Amino acid sequence: MASVNRMVLPSLSRKRLDLSRATKWQLGLIAWRFYITKNALDS
Repeated sequence: MASVNRMVLPSLSRKRLDLSRATKWQLGLIAWRFYITKNALDS
């Protein structure tokens, strides 16, 4: 799942995204990546 996310979804860290100016879509994407990473580490 993480490899699919990496290929499909844009990298926001490469764009130097400022979290205080992120749109709701970008915040949702960050939350989704955090959720996937957290669950992958728990397994």
